[in-house]
Amino acid sequence: MDFTIYNAENAPEKAKPFLKGAKEKFGFVPNLLGEFAEAPAVLEGYLKLDEIVGQTSFSPKEQQLAILAVSIENQCHYCSAIHSTILKNQLDTDEAVVNAVKNGDPVPDAKLNALVKYVRTAVEQRGHVEASELQAFIDAGYTKQNMLEINLIIALKTISNYTNHIAGTPLDEAFQSEAVEFEMT
Repeated sequence: MDFTIYNAENAPEKAKPFLKGAKEKFGFVPNLLGEFAEAPAVLEGYLKLDEIVGQTSFSPKEQQLAILAVSIENQCHYCSAIHSTILKNQLDTDEAVVNAVKNGDPVPDAKLNALVKYVRTAVEQRGHVEASELQAFIDAGYTKQNMLEINLIIALKTISNYTNHIAGTPLDEAFQSEAVEFEMT
């Protein structure tokens, strides 16, 4: 289905301030946010929830790895490319770590691997995580607080991943180098 990709000038009135802010922050309005403008409450909610995710106890790298893991599990081409780009270009994350998440392989860092594995399992099992998997996450150095914060990250990415699925969001030029292709089943 075709969705309009709005900009700060042609968006619904309630969405304009959010798109103007995105343009100031990124230098352009990412296509996803332009599509969210169709429903200004969704745009506002997504941006606010993203801000709240930034306040979790996870480091920025851990946040982005968890976000990438959700996006890969949900087979979201758009978010997978964006968060791979952020990890590599803004957070200096080793390419082997990013590629492991993108390929569904073990991450070559024990603690980060436990994080990614837990996220993958939580998404795949829709939150029905076995006690042994919960304990493995704790044993790796994470907490019950982190478990709940993963739910917040999954909620954030569910909004964007599902929107990208229904809208077929085209990948912005800035993220093309990290494009991920998924086989649809």
